[in-house]
Amino acid sequence: MMKIKIRVKARRFIIPVPYAFLDLFIGILTSKRILVLVNRAIEKKAKKKFQIPYINRQDLKPLLREVSKQKGLLLVETSLKDGTEISIKL
Repeated sequence: MMKIKIRVKARRFIIPVPYAFLDLFIGILTSKRILVLVNRAIEKKAKKKFQIPYINRQDLKPLLREVSKQKGLLLVETSLKDGTEISIKL
């Protein structure tokens, strides 16, 4: 399970994200229909030409499987000037 911790001034939020949701999210991101919609939106609003390439879902599944084995790994830890701290841990 991935844990996203957000600390803003006196409040702290912990958002647990199960690997099943990550798998579902990867499935949505790699769908051709979503990719076409995103590329159209980028074309309309972007000044430079840029397209997101198609990524096969079968290529990302082994990555998710290996990430799920690395429990306790700290992926991101950052703090902003206003005191906001964000950390993402497996």
